Amino acid sequence: MTDSPIYLDYNATTTIDSRVVEAMLPFLNAHFGNPSSDHVYGRQAKAAVANARGEVAALIGAQPDEIVFTSCATEANNLAILGVARALRDGSRRRLRYSAVEHPAVEQPMRHLAEAGWQLETIGVDASGRVDAANIALGADVALVSVMLANNEVGTLQPVAEIAARAHVAGALMHVDAAQAVGKIPVDVDALGCDLLTLAGHKFYAPKGVGALYVRAGTSIQSIQFGAGHEGGLRPGTENVPHIVALGEAARLARIELETEAARIRALLDDLHSRLDNAIPGLLLNGHASERLPNTLNVSFPCVTGWQLLAAVPKLAASTGSACHAGQHAASGVLGAMGCSGERAAGAVRLSLGRFSTASEIEQAAAALISAWQQLSA
Repeated sequence: MTDSPIYLDYNATTTIDSRVVEAMLPFLNAHFGNPSSDHVYGRQAKAAVANARGEVAALIGAQPDEIVFTSCATEANNLAILGVARALRDGSRRRLRYSAVEHPAVEQPMRHLAEAGWQLETIGVDASGRVDAANIALGADVALVSVMLANNEVGTLQPVAEIAARAHVAGALMHVDAAQAVGKIPVDVDALGCDLLTLAGHKFYAPKGVGALYVRAGTSIQSIQFGAGHEGGLRPGTENVPHIVALGEAARLARIELETEAARIRALLDDLHSRLDNAIPGLLLNGHASERLPNTLNVSFPCVTGWQLLAAVPKLAASTGSACHAGQHAASGVLGAMGCSGERAAGAVRLSLGRFSTASEIEQAAAALISAWQQLSA
């Protein structure tokens, strides 16, 4: 539709790439078999799942048998955190650490464990939203450290490899929520040094309802659901074959196109930032100036609130923060953890670009935001 709003909310969700749709369609009808069935229909489905597992593994530098398919990143995070806690519940390590800017899908399982007697500690961030790895003190009682690779609101990248190295020296496991990073920047589990890593299909052009958890071979983890022995015994339930196929194709496309696409999107993002910065005195960048996702721009507009500004620009689909908090006008907890003032946090808008963003859209979006701000702040 020519009158559809310009979409700049790719961190909330991406559209499904038409090539991904094409790959999954046969498994919605003709290839309908259960991968556990020992006949031709089942074998076709099983082979498709195996191929997708290989593609997801290749995207993040893992082995295929280290990939566990889930329904989403939230489930994968829960499996990682609660599954490790279940495996280590009788040991001496009873402390869990996570950053102050984690997604609720990490924070809430942690809080659930606190109710069961585990000790929690948050790791603070600086004004750019970045953890100072050199100042993280980890004792012999720490079981798991969880730090996201890229923040969903401001795009700041964390020094995960340094944090993981410190965690391992202390004998702790390292979990990384990479839902916002996979498909946008290169992700290699060995380079990161993580033991567990979460990804979400709908963040890189696969459908909603499918994700995966990387579990390094030998990691202490147990299932938190009960049933048959699917997914290496960690995630019971008949596999969602069409969506898993879609995730595999999305992973293949991301691996092939990531470098050129990231450069293209970064150029568009820099143009958007430049247009806004030149026209709006007092515009403030939230997040790290360079160590951030190539598609994410979080800026605070002076003298207005972010939700008022976006309401005044109906031709633009964007957000004031995480999509999980849509409809709420309270200041972002991420910006609060970064030490932003209430006024700055209230004026924040997240603009996130993607595969189908164009130069023309960026020009139109910038002009609309500038015009709306000028009217509201007059």
